[in-house]
Amino acid sequence: MQSDKWPRIAVLGAGAVGCYFGGMLARAGAPVTMIGRSQHVEAMTRNGLFLDSIHFQQQIPISASTEVDVVHEAVIVLLCVKTLDTEEAAKSLAPHLASGAVVISLQNGVDNVERIRSAANVAAMAAVVYVAAEMTAPGRVKHTGRGDLIIGNLSTHNPREFEHLTTLFNRAGIPCRISENIEGELWVKLIINCAYNAISALSHSSYDRIVHNPWTHELMKKVVEESLAVANAAGVRMTDINLLDAIWKLAEAMPNATSSTAQDIARGKRTEIDSLNGYIARRGAELGVATPANQTLHALVKLLEETA
Repeated sequence: MQSDKWPRIAVLGAGAVGCYFGGMLARAGAPVTMIGRSQHVEAMTRNGLFLDSIHFQQQIPISASTEVDVVHEAVIVLLCVKTLDTEEAAKSLAPHLASGAVVISLQNGVDNVERIRSAANVAAMAAVVYVAAEMTAPGRVKHTGRGDLIIGNLSTHNPREFEHLTTLFNRAGIPCRISENIEGELWVKLIINCAYNAISALSHSSYDRIVHNPWTHELMKKVVEESLAVANAAGVRMTDINLLDAIWKLAEAMPNATSSTAQDIARGKRTEIDSLNGYIARRGAELGVATPANQTLHALVKLLEETA
C-alpha cells in the first residue's frame, strides 16, 4: 500500500456502514467496488452512490456487483455485513481472496473476528465503527453523525499494516486510530450499543430523547452495570474511559440518530440483537452473572422482530 497510490478496495455488504465508508474512500479517489443486493447494485451502477453527509452532498461514481468473486483484485476488503450473516459471508469470501489481501471487520459485536476465522480460516482485523448512517433508498446513504474507526490487533498481523490502514482512512477523511487494546474498545462499543439499540427500537426514539427521559436513562445505567459485570467476569481488560460519560456524550454528538436495530425493525428485517443484548445475556448465563435488563430488552426486540 504505497502512500501515493490507492489500493483496490472491495466492500462486502452495501448497507449503511459499507456505503458510507466505501463512499468516502471512493470520493477520495480510491478504486472501490461495492458488493451487495441487486437493487443497490443496479442503482449505483446507473447513477453512482449518493452520499448525503452532514458535510456535503455528492453523487459518487463507484463500481458495484452482486458477485463476491470480484474481491479477487482487492488489496483491502471491508466486511460490513450484519452479524447474523458473518459466517456465510466469510465462507463465500475466502475462495476469492487475493494472496496477502487484508480483511477488516466493520461490524457490531465483539466476536466477529473469531467467527470469521472459525468459519473460513480467514485472519480478519477488528475495527470499531462509530457512525450514524442509514440507507434512505437504493444507492442512497444519509450520514447524520461521526464516521470514525478504531483498529487493532486480535490476530497476528504486522503492526505496519495498521499504520498503512490508518494513513489510508485518514487520507479519505475517515478519522482512524490504532488501539493497543482493541478487545476493550470492541466491548465499549458493544455496551454502548446495548444501552441504545434496543430502547431506540422499542420506543421509536432518537438518542437524545432516550438519554433525557428519566426512566430510560436509569434503564441504560442498569444495562451498562450488567454488561460491565459480564466483561469483568470474562476477563476483558476495559479501556480507561468513563463509559457512562461516553454514552451520554454520544447523544450530544448524534442527538437525532436512531439505532440500526430501530432501522431494521422499521424495514421488517431481522436485527443484530442476538449479538448485542442477547450476547450479554448468553455470556452472563455462562459466567453466572445475572443480566435481567439485557435479557428483557433482548426478549422484547425478538418479539418485535416477529411482529414486524
